[in-house]
Amino acid sequence: MKKGNGMKKNLRKRLPSTTLDAVKAMKRGEREAEQEMLGPGFHSRHQIHKSKKTYTRKMKHKQNRETNV
Repeated sequence: MKKGNGMKKNLRKRLPSTTLDAVKAMKRGEREAEQEMLGPGFHSRHQIHKSKKTYTRKMKHKQNRETNV
């Protein structure tokens, strides 16, 4: 039984090293630009969509719900 699928090995065999270096440089540049914009640390790119029907105890949500009812 094999462990893993060996995707990295296959990718290295198929692509020339210059292409891999270019991809690495692009990723590194994007990461540095993102850190300059947002600051260091983790920042999620997408937020989860919350249902309007989800119960919450926060006052700001209770006020909106009372006016809509």
